[in-house]
Amino acid sequence: MSGNRLSGKRALVTSASSFMGPAIVELFEAEGAAVVADESMLLEPNEVSQLVERCGHLDIVVANLDVAADRARTADIEEAAWQLAFEAMVHPLMRLVRAVAPQMIDRGAGSIINMGSSSPMRRMSPQAVTYTTARGAQNTFVRSSGHELAKHGVRLNGIAQNFVANNTYYPPAVLENPRFQERLKFDVPARRVGEPLETAELAVFLASDQSSFVYGQIISQDGGWS
Repeated sequence: MSGNRLSGKRALVTSASSFMGPAIVELFEAEGAAVVADESMLLEPNEVSQLVERCGHLDIVVANLDVAADRARTADIEEAAWQLAFEAMVHPLMRLVRAVAPQMIDRGAGSIINMGSSSPMRRMSPQAVTYTTARGAQNTFVRSSGHELAKHGVRLNGIAQNFVANNTYYPPAVLENPRFQERLKFDVPARRVGEPLETAELAVFLASDQSSFVYGQIISQDGGWS
């Protein structure tokens, strides 16, 4: 780590205390960024625009959005769980990009990173249909909007991860389960769980000027699973 890869940049990280937020905030600050670590879920339509307005100048936005994966099979999907998945992960992503894009377009520069999942990139087992569908919508938005924003010099990309230690999906209780350890041997080619720092390092790359020719991409970070 160089310690200054994000020097002089101002970043917003959402849901900063959950999912990949803690690792990203820590590394961004270590790399010189001034970080606004917001901890709200941003469920209300006006919350995002108000947050971006309070932040003012933003060079980087990390849309770190999460909700516990609903395991219901298709016939058992409950309306509330389906709505929550989109309200917590899909709608806030669009609102964040919509709110910050104008200032970045005016400057001809900026990086927006969605912290997502590689679950839509292959068949999940067990089938977390609701969660996977919402994450897939995120990926589609990043690809479509990211290609549109490219002509303005605004980079919108996504990290599609799985099997990375974090407090939402892979907390210590899951990682220490013998059945999960056995599953790693068959499901994950790398045969291990990813470290939060590895994801944070990828986020720093996408946030920094080193990724100046990367637009509208979904980058897998899952030990070869997808």
